[in-house]
Amino acid sequence: MDIFKLLSRGTKKPPKTNGNPALINTNIPSANQPNPQLFHDSVERKRKRSDVSTTDNADIDMAELDFFAPKDQSRVEKTIKPATPALTRSEAQPATARLLDEDECRQLLRSHRLKLTILSAPRAKISKVKKSKKNKSKASVEVGPENEKMQIYPQPLTAFAQLRQTFNISPRLADNLERALYRIPTEVQMASLPLLLRPEVALRHAADSAGHKAVENGSHFLAVAPTGSGKTLSFLIPAINSIMRKRAQEEGGRDHELNTVVIAPTRELANQIADEGRRLAAGTGVRVVVMKKGMRVVATDGGADNGSEYESEGGSSESDEEQTDEPTPPTATLTKADILVTTPLLLLNHLSAGRSPAKQLPTVRTLVLDEADVLLDPLFREQTVGIWSACTNPDLQMTFWSATMGSNIESLVTEQISAHAEATSTAPRPLVRLVVGLKDTAVPNVAHKLIYTATEAGKLLALRQLLHPSGASAPASAGDAPLRPPFLVFTQTIDRAAALHAELRYDIPLAAGGAARVAVLHAALPDAARAAVVRRFRAGHVWVLVTTDVLARGVDFAGVNGVVNYDVPTSPAAYVHRAGRTGRAGRQGGVAVTLYTRDDIPFVRSVANVIAASERQAGGAAGGATAAGLPPWLLDALPRVAKNDRKRLKERGVETRRAGAGARSRITTKSGWERRRENNRRGAIEASKRRKVQALEEEGTHGGKDAPGDEWGGFDD
Repeated sequence: MDIFKLLSRGTKKPPKTNGNPALINTNIPSANQPNPQLFHDSVERKRKRSDVSTTDNADIDMAELDFFAPKDQSRVEKTIKPATPALTRSEAQPATARLLDEDECRQLLRSHRLKLTILSAPRAKISKVKKSKKNKSKASVEVGPENEKMQIYPQPLTAFAQLRQTFNISPRLADNLERALYRIPTEVQMASLPLLLRPEVALRHAADSAGHKAVENGSHFLAVAPTGSGKTLSFLIPAINSIMRKRAQEEGGRDHELNTVVIAPTRELANQIADEGRRLAAGTGVRVVVMKKGMRVVATDGGADNGSEYESEGGSSESDEEQTDEPTPPTATLTKADILVTTPLLLLNHLSAGRSPAKQLPTVRTLVLDEADVLLDPLFREQTVGIWSACTNPDLQMTFWSATMGSNIESLVTEQISAHAEATSTAPRPLVRLVVGLKDTAVPNVAHKLIYTATEAGKLLALRQLLHPSGASAPASAGDAPLRPPFLVFTQTIDRAAALHAELRYDIPLAAGGAARVAVLHAALPDAARAAVVRRFRAGHVWVLVTTDVLARGVDFAGVNGVVNYDVPTSPAAYVHRAGRTGRAGRQGGVAVTLYTRDDIPFVRSVANVIAASERQAGGAAGGATAAGLPPWLLDALPRVAKNDRKRLKERGVETRRAGAGARSRITTKSGWERRRENNRRGAIEASKRRKVQALEEEGTHGGKDAPGDEWGGFDD
């Protein structure tokens, strides 16, 4: 072996691309692991002189040590010397890092575009004097908690090491986080974890302020953060830590008592949350269970005062099966969990089945609504509120998480919090809202494209060009990232997903895997089939996954390089969640492509507005025009969407693509002549079958030669 060739291997120049952007090694989400933070604006921080010479233990890193500098012996001894030789690791008090003052907290939070606001606080009503326009007399106006908003600046979490030192989480939980290579928190974790773990420490620098007094005993929490920004970790860490803290305080208590309920809209998201919870809770004794049909969990009778417990069988979250009125036999296996992850209808069926009144969950202290905007939408609202009412613990803490949150959802949350506090005869806790970046916008590290295809046939042709890029369809510039598998393709209905899957099955060559590389997933498939498709897609065996909005929310596929909206999303929120399946955890290079036809033009403006806002948030040119394919004239040319049209689109989608809408909604490459010939042949076969059946019936009725009772009378008969 040539040793010089071996040593110079890393110094060779990259191969020439000859101007072909397809040969440029662009960043793609499945190939790199960058900093998970989305925003870090340059904001000058005012630091005290004492900060320069004082460094806490959390900031000491071996890579930053200067071994040739004059050593401060007192500092070295203070750093290396153990706290107390007689104390073990579990008994020793962790070193507390220096807390930032309010000015530093404000600057750091603003640099990461974090805004925390107290939406409602339990204060006395204030009377204000307001002049009336008609009689110009002074009238008193009562300003209640719903009108009070106050911005707060808690301690931000700059590193996961601070969880062990400053916020005193369980050592085993901290070890699991370190083992999972969590080092730098995302924006939502930076602002939410201090308030959810130890609010008195997070706001210690402002102990005399009204904001601290409002949340010092805990608060409800509502977070609006981009997709893929680590919201799951933000509510699982406090849940696991609170259970372990409670066990340490109550020695000799129950091993497994239902403490936290996490509600998710789909089964795939519920399974994903449970898997992440099990990884974090490994070795802690905290049991995380995902609820399934037939599972029995501990619940108390709503009418019983003695707290007696009984269990019954739950129903299915996506079926209309009748529930039995008889309780489950005592021989069935009882599932005991500390954290229960479920879909709303599945748990509600368990609580309402078997007996009347409905069962209750008095031990639940934390109720988490993941994708809260859809859980409080009319589709799931009754089920979610029913579970909320069953949690009768006076110390119940509610947390709400989503990438999109309308003002109507926030008002509903505030009303339900007040109603629950009144039902449990407790003082209402304040509601703290966290907004990361611009509200209701897509992640800034994804390139967005709008492609006009005119017709359904043109849409199918455009998708095939994305699958097989040629010289004409290749990216025009290096900044215009190509779409590479694996990627997701979203359709409006189940029928269209199945039809598109049938069309794309043979588009990938057999040498590359053939039809096995294309799969479909929708709500009509059985649970086992859906789980198998998700497993194959995560493992990389499936390159193109055709699906509906069942995978649009929360599901994390780290290697997804792009998203194709084959059908225009039904709302701006739907587009935000669909596009958020790529570019997760700060990964660069994700692409979101939206195909639209003549029928979609009246509804494209809402999607274009989201793209423009996302580009502005990412630091694009004025007006949101970038190389992503959204010229400024397009926003001016697109018609405005009326309120009724937006509502109809959200409820039913584009009417021309619904089942039975006609030939315009078909996804097929067959010509009209071929379809007519197949229909005529099918009709001829059915007509022939009907004639044969009719002939047999007539022979039996009128006494044919095979009719019963007839005898052969010879050739002359």
